[in-house]
Amino acid sequence: MQKHTIVVCDHIHEAGLEMLRNDESINFVMAADVDKVSLLDIIATADVAITRSSTDVDDKFIAHATNMKAIVRAGVGVDNVDIDGCSKEGIIVMNVPTANTIAAVELTMAHMLSCMRMFPYSHDHLKNQRIWKREKWYGHEMKGKKLGVIGFGNIGSRVAIRSKAFEMDVIAYDPYINASKVTDLDMVYTKNFEDILACDIITIHTPKNQETLNMINEAEIAKMKDGVVLINCARGGLYNEEALYNGLKSGKIRFAGIDVFNKEPATDNPLLDLDNICVSPHLGANTFESQYNIGVQAAQQAIEAAKSIAFPHAMNLPIDESKIPLFVKPFLEMGQKIGFLASQMNKSQLLSIKVSGQGEIAEYVGSLSTFVAVGAMSQSSGDTINYVNAEFIAQEKGIKIESKALSDSSVYKNLITVKLTTAKGTTSISATIFDDNVFRIVEIDGFDIEVALKGDMVLFKNSDVPGVIGSIGTILGKNNVNIADFSLARNNQSQALAVILVDNVVSEATLNELSKLEACLSVNYARL
Repeated sequence: MQKHTIVVCDHIHEAGLEMLRNDESINFVMAADVDKVSLLDIIATADVAITRSSTDVDDKFIAHATNMKAIVRAGVGVDNVDIDGCSKEGIIVMNVPTANTIAAVELTMAHMLSCMRMFPYSHDHLKNQRIWKREKWYGHEMKGKKLGVIGFGNIGSRVAIRSKAFEMDVIAYDPYINASKVTDLDMVYTKNFEDILACDIITIHTPKNQETLNMINEAEIAKMKDGVVLINCARGGLYNEEALYNGLKSGKIRFAGIDVFNKEPATDNPLLDLDNICVSPHLGANTFESQYNIGVQAAQQAIEAAKSIAFPHAMNLPIDESKIPLFVKPFLEMGQKIGFLASQMNKSQLLSIKVSGQGEIAEYVGSLSTFVAVGAMSQSSGDTINYVNAEFIAQEKGIKIESKALSDSSVYKNLITVKLTTAKGTTSISATIFDDNVFRIVEIDGFDIEVALKGDMVLFKNSDVPGVIGSIGTILGKNNVNIADFSLARNNQSQALAVILVDNVVSEATLNELSKLEACLSVNYARL
C-alpha cells in the first residue's frame, strides 16, 4: 500500500492526531516541537503539512517542500502563508474556516454584553477592590438597539441571529452576498455603508485584506453616533487602532470590545490604558469544542488531500472565486468525491468522463468537470494530477471530458450527475447537497437511493430475492465489520442495490466471501 506523508508542524487537538495515526495509508510525522530550522528538512518528503500560526509558510518553507501537494492551515487566518508562492509551486493551500465559528460568535456576544453592562469593571470593583457600589454601574439594554453587522458570513450571520433574539434591530452590510440571505431572516440589508455608521453598536466580521484594512478610521468614526459601541473579534487592523484610541478617549465611542490587535501579543498596546474598553487576548477559537473541531477537520482535510480525494476549503483554486456564488464551492468538492468514488466502483481503463448539472449549478458545470476529472483520475494518475493539469493529462491518456447543462430538475434544486465510462462499462452517480452542506448520493446506475457521500462503503448489487440482507449482515458481522448505515434500492429488472456504510476497513477476503453469495451480481468497495 502506498503511504502518504503528513507532517504536523504545530500542535493540534489529540483527536486529530489520532485520526492520522490510525489511517494505515498515512505516514504521520509529529514535528510540532521541532525547531523551525530542522523542520525544513522534515518537510522535504512530505505530501501534506498541517500548520498553525507558529509556522510561517514563507519562501524558505516552500523551497524545501519539494514534494508537497497541499498545506492545511488549522484555523481561519492564512496571514502567515505565502499563498502566491505556494500557487507558483503547485501547492494547494487550505484552511479550516468553520471549525471555530461558534466560539467566535459567542465571544462576540460576550464582548457586546460586557460593553453594554461594563461587567468586567463591576466584577473587578467588587472582587478585587472589594467595593459594593451598585449606583456606579448603570449600563444599557441591548433590546431596541440598532446593530450594524459588517460582513455576513458564517460568523457575522450567526451573531446577527443571536442579536435578533435579544430583540435588537439588525442591519447588515456585505456587498458579496445576496440580499435575501439577510432579508429572509427579517433583517435589513444595505449597500450604503453610512447606514452602518448610524447604528448604536457596530460589529465587524470580515477577512483582513486591502479592502478591509482600516475600514473604520477617523472619518468613519466622526460620522457615527455619539456613544457608539464598537466590537472587533475578527482580525486586528480592521479598526484603525489610533482612530479607535482617539474615539474612546474623547467619548465619541462609549465603549469597545476588542479581541484582536495589529501587533500581538498586545501587552503594551495604548488601548489597554483606557477605562472604557473590554479586551481579551485573541480568544476567538479558545474553546475546547473549537480546538477539537479544528484538529479533526484539519486532519480530515490533510488525509483527503494526501490521497487526492478532495481539497476542501482550498484558497488558491484555479477559479476566480469572486465570480462564483458561495453555493458553488461545496458542489466542486462533492464533484471531486463523486469522481473518486466512481473510479473505485469501475476499476478499468478510463475512457470518458461526462458531467451534467441541473438547476443553478448548471451554469458552473465547466468548472465542476475539472474537479470531477481530478477525483476520477487520481486513482490512475496518483500524485501527478491536480486542478491545473487535469485536462492535459486527460488528453494525454485519451480520456474525453464532457460537460453539459441540463434543464432544471423537478425534484432537486441542484443536481449533478457523473458518468464514468471505462473499458468495463459505465458507472453513473447523481448527487445533491442538502441544507448545511450535507452531501447526498441520490442515484447510482439507475437505482434511486439516498446515502451520505462519506466513509467506507460496500456496494452490493444482487438479484432481488429473499434472504440477501441477512446473509450480508452475517458475513460482515462474522468478520467484525460494523454497519453504520444500510441503504437499499430496487429497479424494475428484479435487481437490488445495497450501499452499506461501515465503521472499519473491509478485507479482500470478506469481499470475496460476499461475492460468492448466490444472489450477488457485483460487489465493490470504496473508501472516501
